[in-house]
Amino acid sequence: MKNIDRRNFLKKTSLTAAAIATATAFDSCAEAEPERAANAQYMGGFSAPKLETVRIALIGVGARGSGHARNLAMLEGTEIVAISDLYQDWAERSKTTCEEIGDGQRHQDIALYTEGENHWKVMLDEVKPDAVFISTNWSNHAPMAIQAMKKGAHAFVEVPIALTIQEMWQVVDTSESTKKHCMMMENVNYGRDELMYLNMCRQGIVGDLLHAEASYIHELRFQMEEQERGTGSWRTPHYAKRNGNLYPTHGLGPVAQYMNIGRTDDSFKKIVSFSTPAMGRQAYAEKNYAADHKWNQLDYQGGDLNTSIIKTNLGRTIMVQWDETSPRPYSRLNLVQGTKGTLAGFPTRVALEGGVEGVTDSHHQWAQGKDLQALYDKYDHPLYKRLSESAKGSGHGGMDGIMRYRIVECLRNGWPLDQNVYEGCLWSSVSPLSEKSVAQDGTPQDFPDFTRGAWNDTAPLVIIS
Repeated sequence: MKNIDRRNFLKKTSLTAAAIATATAFDSCAEAEPERAANAQYMGGFSAPKLETVRIALIGVGARGSGHARNLAMLEGTEIVAISDLYQDWAERSKTTCEEIGDGQRHQDIALYTEGENHWKVMLDEVKPDAVFISTNWSNHAPMAIQAMKKGAHAFVEVPIALTIQEMWQVVDTSESTKKHCMMMENVNYGRDELMYLNMCRQGIVGDLLHAEASYIHELRFQMEEQERGTGSWRTPHYAKRNGNLYPTHGLGPVAQYMNIGRTDDSFKKIVSFSTPAMGRQAYAEKNYAADHKWNQLDYQGGDLNTSIIKTNLGRTIMVQWDETSPRPYSRLNLVQGTKGTLAGFPTRVALEGGVEGVTDSHHQWAQGKDLQALYDKYDHPLYKRLSESAKGSGHGGMDGIMRYRIVECLRNGWPLDQNVYEGCLWSSVSPLSEKSVAQDGTPQDFPDFTRGAWNDTAPLVIIS
């Protein structure tokens, strides 16, 4: 601690009068549960009418959205009908890509909407798409998803689904009232290891589940170079102004599905959260930018690393960590512990009571490395086996392609989606709840029940072939 200014350290880590005052900004976390509208439809296992061809519009085609456009254009049964973006060149780039993929047969009349921040609203009115893919800055996710559903489209939103508990309730209520899907596109749920672990948990290989660990440890300070457009241009102020777990779902989504959270078995009950001092971003800005640069004018309040503990209704625990600042290797932890063994990630490894047959002699040894092939051969998820080859090159080791394929497959067949609107809101609610807990020196916060009790009757995610 000798290199930390004591006065500054106490200022940033103690529960002071200022912190108590700041906590009032999170009062919406404790709002009473709104009543379900009379015409609402519970969306837990909702199946929308089949769409022979899914007419798709995209809002935001930067780094993430351009990948969605390209991959969706490749899928059978899709038609890219419109693109909206603040930047004409990005919109034109994705339009050209989709037209080339269509080879004169599909995606040939793509309308562009690039005239200001609200031109996407005109797009929804004029084009009337079946589905809208939203890849914009975080603050736009909920408003755009809500408006898309109100205009008759299913909404597919990048993570997080919304920033505040109030917005999450609005997303839920709009989905239920319009009877339109709203799915947060948590792509990590479609990773090979995550799918295999889900399959193993469903088969009871590790027994009754007790504990999980999830994280998003990803050093992304280089994004501060994106100052006019791109992820860093709008994320950096979030890191400065907010103190909590700002990006929980990549690690949390998979372990929540292992545990059947929000589906029959269990749901989140309470969360406590603590953050380290905020030092790394400011030090990086001071080292790499001039004293008068805008990144050096920010008062960085968000701790470099946040650790949160979730307790479920059944008493199970989940540790969730977030750190996009510290110089360390990437990790999502991806650990689930049961009464008969443990599955873990980064590196991928498995320990089972009595050992992994043909690989290890006891649970005191990990099966890992080349020894894992026997486990992949036996427990690879059927969905991964079916789609892994076609998904290669689609991003993040194939998980992006599998996710997009499944979205289109479900819409065309009238099947329930793999992730419902309540899961997207529950996983995303970790952010505002953690911020409130940090501001109140780790005081436990109650999770809202976005299903209004209906999770008890919501079937677990099926292991589809």
